[in-house]
Amino acid sequence: MVDVEGSLEAIAGRPAVAQAAEQGARLVDLWPLTNAEHLANDAKYAEDLQVRISMVLAQLMTGEDVTIPDAEYVYEGAEDIPGRPQDLVDALMAANDAIEAAAQAQEDRSKMLADLAETLGSGWDQARQQDVAAGVAKAEQSLNDQSASPKSLQDKEGVARALATSLAICRDLLRRAGADPDHAAAAAPILVYVNELNERLGIPRAFLSGEDVVQALGLLDDPEAFADLLAPLAGAEWDHHRQEVLWDPEEAKRKAKEDDERKSREALQAKFAHVPEDPNKPPVEL
Repeated sequence: MVDVEGSLEAIAGRPAVAQAAEQGARLVDLWPLTNAEHLANDAKYAEDLQVRISMVLAQLMTGEDVTIPDAEYVYEGAEDIPGRPQDLVDALMAANDAIEAAAQAQEDRSKMLADLAETLGSGWDQARQQDVAAGVAKAEQSLNDQSASPKSLQDKEGVARALATSLAICRDLLRRAGADPDHAAAAAPILVYVNELNERLGIPRAFLSGEDVVQALGLLDDPEAFADLLAPLAGAEWDHHRQEVLWDPEEAKRKAKEDDERKSREALQAKFAHVPEDPNKPPVEL
């Protein structure tokens, strides 16, 4: 294991991780999806997630203010964006290449990570590459050991255990890669790898903003603080994923109509709030 058994249990039992595990279990419980609308919603969510992740990777790579519209244009095939720096566009193209390459990788993930580091311009020297490769080998052995045992149901305890494992591997690899708040680009390949790792652990992918990543890199020496920061972020993303899967356009229209009617009533009440009530006015039956 990447961490001792007791440490993983301690992280899995932390309140922030336990709460995120409940959120994750609610999402995982939806699978397998059979409703066509839910399947379409999930595909749309996956596209949106890749756009957001590519935006963050490009931010880490360039240090520039990359926007969602930038990331959407490139995801849809743009190779240049009028008025935007070409290095930003190139970074977004590299980020999408890295995400797709990681999703297709089946073997030798240490080599995959070295390739991702080159694609994402992460600045790993030979020593860093070797150290990360050793960490990946350790992580992959951990996954092999887990897959050799009977697969447990993904209840909240199973999700908590998987999340704790993911967090431990992520923290270990970030340290090996030499990532810190001043060298956030070094973290980019690890973030891509860990989302693929989550899939294999049976938990959903997560999303971190650029600010979240930089903050997490300042906590690499404190596994509990690292987990307490990242677990709620994963839980929030899992809640968002669940809402997106279950989104019903007709129900959304109905709620929007109700909200509009409520706001109109409130505006009307506010408009006439200064008018004194006539005590002699007969009551009106509604």
